[in-house]
Amino acid sequence: MPNPFKTPTLIHISIFFALASLSTQVCAVEKHVKYNMPSNVQTDYMQGLLKLALNYSGKNYVFSTTEETYSRPRLMESVKNGSVSLMWGGTSEQMEGDYLPIRIDAYRGLMSHRILIIRNGDQARFDEVKTLDDLRKIKFGQGRSWQDASIMKSAGFDVVTSTKKPGLFYMLDGGRFDAFPRGANEAWSEMAAFPKLNLAVEKQLVLVYPLPTYFFVHKGDPALAKDIENGLETAIRDGSFDTYFYNSKEVKDALEHADLPNRRAFYIENPFLPKATPLARKELWITIEDLRARAAKTSL
Repeated sequence: MPNPFKTPTLIHISIFFALASLSTQVCAVEKHVKYNMPSNVQTDYMQGLLKLALNYSGKNYVFSTTEETYSRPRLMESVKNGSVSLMWGGTSEQMEGDYLPIRIDAYRGLMSHRILIIRNGDQARFDEVKTLDDLRKIKFGQGRSWQDASIMKSAGFDVVTSTKKPGLFYMLDGGRFDAFPRGANEAWSEMAAFPKLNLAVEKQLVLVYPLPTYFFVHKGDPALAKDIENGLETAIRDGSFDTYFYNSKEVKDALEHADLPNRRAFYIENPFLPKATPLARKELWITIEDLRARAAKTSL
């Protein structure tokens, strides 16, 4: 009978190291994440937040982009069929049914504060806006498949839509509509991407409606969705989410330029907001009141 306690042979040692090497290779398997190529009017904020979250996973995630910037409808179909791993944007019941949502607002509610891009020279018209009914007299532009368009239409606004986002800037410049609402963190950088157009950022108003910006993952990859969620939750707990948020150039520029606490705020409902939205988790959101308090504390 063979002695199970005898000294290992060279063959046994070779097998051991082979298995150990294989185990190491398995642990180091690359996990590919593909997202939409950013357009010339987008910053890298969301990509950076995605990488921050997945850095907590301990897995070797490798990132790539589509070969060109997809339109929103094409991107939605690509994530649905799995040729693109994930996307980000405003939520709705349909979005949360078609994809795996990570219900942590990437912009902490900042995108729910909409600043208007208008034509240069039109500011006086907006200075006269004192009520929500005054604001409804303005013709707005929105993306055709964006949740914003549905929200604004449901609130009684006159909305002109287009499939491709860059086209909206040219439509505004050409007089097809009079204002293009953008997130407080988007308006200035997006306008700067079109220096030849006669555009400006409106100075007095902010339109507010709850519309969280979530990561949405292909339904066939729950492990990726879980890694993003766990990573964001950890980043919230250890403070790195706050550090990333407040130190990002996009957010710093937005808070400096938008001056949200001193704008006339108009609030409308979002009837498409999913019931699962974690509005009760106050640590996930910032409000104009929070920004006022933060500004007051900083000035002391």
